[in-house]
Amino acid sequence: MASPCSLSVLFPIQSQLDYTLDDATTQQEKVDLVLQYLKTLDHGEDLKIPDFQEGLEWLNTEGPLSLNKELAGKVVLLDFFTYCCINCMHILPDLHQLEKKHSVADGLVVVGVHSAKFSNEKVLDNIRRAVLRYNICHPVVNDSEAQLWHDLEVSCWPTLVIVGPRGNLLFSLVGEGHRDRLMLYTDSALHYYGEQGLLKTHTVGIKLYRDSLPPSILSFPGKVAIDNSKKRLAIADTGHHRILVVSSAGHLLHVIGGPESGRQDGDLSEASFNSPQGVAIKGDTVYVADTENHLIRKIDLLEGRVSTLAGVGAQGTDKGGGAMGPQQPISSPWDVTLGTAGSVSDNVLWIAMAGTHQIWALFLADGKLAKGSEYKAGACVRWAGSGSEENRNNAYPHKAGFAQPSGLALAPEEPWSCLYVADSESSTIRTLALKDGAVKLLVGGERDPLNLFAFGDVDGKGVAAKLQHPLGVAWAPEQSLLYVADSYNHKIKVVDPKTKQCSTLAGTGEAGDTLGPEFSKSCFSEPGGICVSDGGKLLYVADTNNHQVKVLDLASKTVSLPSGPAKAPVLPKSAARKEMPPVAVSVGQTLIMSLTLSLPEGTRLTKEAPSCWALSAEGNEWLLDRQVITGDILDLSKPLSVSAKLPAVIKESNSNPSLILSVWVYYCMEAGKACMMKAASFTQPLQISASPGEKEVTVALAHAF
Repeated sequence: MASPCSLSVLFPIQSQLDYTLDDATTQQEKVDLVLQYLKTLDHGEDLKIPDFQEGLEWLNTEGPLSLNKELAGKVVLLDFFTYCCINCMHILPDLHQLEKKHSVADGLVVVGVHSAKFSNEKVLDNIRRAVLRYNICHPVVNDSEAQLWHDLEVSCWPTLVIVGPRGNLLFSLVGEGHRDRLMLYTDSALHYYGEQGLLKTHTVGIKLYRDSLPPSILSFPGKVAIDNSKKRLAIADTGHHRILVVSSAGHLLHVIGGPESGRQDGDLSEASFNSPQGVAIKGDTVYVADTENHLIRKIDLLEGRVSTLAGVGAQGTDKGGGAMGPQQPISSPWDVTLGTAGSVSDNVLWIAMAGTHQIWALFLADGKLAKGSEYKAGACVRWAGSGSEENRNNAYPHKAGFAQPSGLALAPEEPWSCLYVADSESSTIRTLALKDGAVKLLVGGERDPLNLFAFGDVDGKGVAAKLQHPLGVAWAPEQSLLYVADSYNHKIKVVDPKTKQCSTLAGTGEAGDTLGPEFSKSCFSEPGGICVSDGGKLLYVADTNNHQVKVLDLASKTVSLPSGPAKAPVLPKSAARKEMPPVAVSVGQTLIMSLTLSLPEGTRLTKEAPSCWALSAEGNEWLLDRQVITGDILDLSKPLSVSAKLPAVIKESNSNPSLILSVWVYYCMEAGKACMMKAASFTQPLQISASPGEKEVTVALAHAF
C-alpha cells in the first residue's frame, strides 16, 4: 500500500488541470477536463491520505469516523477551518448549497476539520457553540493539535480537500471564492466514481447536537447598543436572525425579524435578517449590520419599516467603494456606529467591514472624510484599510492594514477625536484619527504587521498587553476610558488611552456563566458586544455563548441580568386587541379578571422566558394604586387571575373608565428550537356605582394564540 501523501504531491498534478480549466469556454468542456483528470489519477499511484487519529473529539456524529471504515465508498470533502476566521465563514453558504444538492446517500460526506488558530478555539465546548452558531449540520472533528493539518501540509484557512472513495486525494481548493470550481469538482467526482460502482449508499452516523438543545430567548447575541436619551437598548439576537429593542430594565419593546433567516424589507412584522451583528440606535432609528446578507439596514420604529441603505445582498469584493449604498457591494459588515465627518453631527455611519479587513463610511447626509473628497448622502466608501489582512499601522489610512475588524467605538471629543477598532484577528485595539485618518496601535498584538498570532491574556501597557480575538469596544467619555470585550479570554477589560494601560475589569479567564457581587469571580463566554450607559456607570455586555445580555454596575462591582421597576412593555402592532362588554362594579370592590390562554397545538410555554402580564388604566390611573401592576406568567394549565381593588371614591373623568389587561407570552415548538413571542390586550370598560356591592366580582376572559 502506498504511504500517505500530502497536498505538496497533489499541487503540481492539479495545477495543470486548473490551468486548462481557465481556458475552457463551456461547462461541458470543463466537465470533460475534470473527468479526464480523474482517469489520469486512477492510472497513476493512488494518492492515499492519512486517516483521522484515534481519540479525536467529534461533533454532530454518533461516534468517531474513519476514512477506512464509515467513510469508505464516499466522496469526502474535508473543510479545514477555524471558527474565528471570516474567510471560513464565507464558504459555509457554499457548503450548505452543496449539501442541499448531494446527500450522504448520493455518496457525499462533508467533514469539518477544525484546526484552531487561537488557544480558546481548541476547547471542544467552544467549537460546539460555533457549530451551533453557524448552523453547521455535518460532522466536525476537533483537530486540536493540527495533526491532520500538518500531515496534509495545509497552509491556510480555509482549505478544502476532496477525497475519493478509497481515501485517495483528488482536489484541493485554498481560500474562499471557489464555489463554481467546488461544485464542478464534487459533481464530477460523484459522477465518475458512481459510474464505476465505487460509491456506497450507506448512512453515516450523524447526530446533530442542536436537536438536543432546549430553546432560548436569545441565541448567540452579537452586539448591543444603547440610546441613553431614551434608555433603550438594541440587541442583535444573531442566532434568531432578529433585532430586539428593549428598555434598559429589560422589558421587550419591539421584535423585528426572526426566527428564521431571510432578506426582506418592509413592515416590521414582515422584515427579515440573516445573522445580524452590529447595531446602533438613536431616537427611533436603529442601524443594523446585516452580516450574512452583506447589507446595512435601517429600522424606523416610528414608521414601522425596515429599509436597505447599502449592499446588494451578495458578498462583494470591491475594496474601494464610492457608489450609492444600494448599488455598492459590501462584505460581512460586523459592526456599525454613528459619527461625524466634517461639521455635520451624526452624518456618517462607520462600518467595520470584516470581510475585506477595512473600515468604511456610509454617508447619511452630505459630507466629506478627513482631507478627502466630498460625498453625497447615500455614498458608501472605504475610509481605511488596504484590504490586505495585516496588523499594519500607517499615517495614510489606505495603506494601513486590518485583520477582520469587528468592533467600533467613537470618541469624537478632543483630544481623542478617533474611532477605536477591535481588530479581532490581530488581537489588537487600534485608533483611527478623525482628522487625518492615521491608524495607530493602542494595545495588544505586536509591531510586525504580518504577525497575527501575537495573542494572550496579559494586563500591561501598549504592545506589552495581550488580548485574544477581541470583538467589542465601548467608549465612556465621562471617564475617558475604553471598555473591551476580550472575547476569547472571556473577559471585560478597560483601557486608559492616555497611558495605554490595559487591565482586567471582570471575568476569570475561563468560560462560564456566573453572576454575582464580585467582578473578579464573574464568568462570561466569548462576549461579543459591549456598550456604556448611565454616564459611564453601567456596562451592557452581549455574553454571546451564554445567550444573555448582562449588566455590569461599575460602582457596586456587581454583574446581573437586566431588571427594574414594574413597567409595561409596548404592545407590538401584531398584538390581538379585544374590547370587552362593560361590567357593573361598585366602589371599594375587588375586580378579578380570570383569563384563560391557549397555545397552538404542538407548542409549550417557555418557562425560562419572561412571559408576563400588565394591568393598567391609561387616562384613569386613579383606578389603581399604582400606575402599572405587573406579574409573571408561569403556567397556562389554569386561568390567569389578576385582581384590582377599586378605589372607595369615584373620581370624575372625561371618559368611561377602563382597565387594560395585557399579556406577553413566549412559547416554543415541542420538536424544534423555534421560539415565539405573542401579545394580546383586553380592554374592560367599567360602570362604577357609588352604592356598595358584593366583595368581589369576576369577569371571564379567554384568548387562543
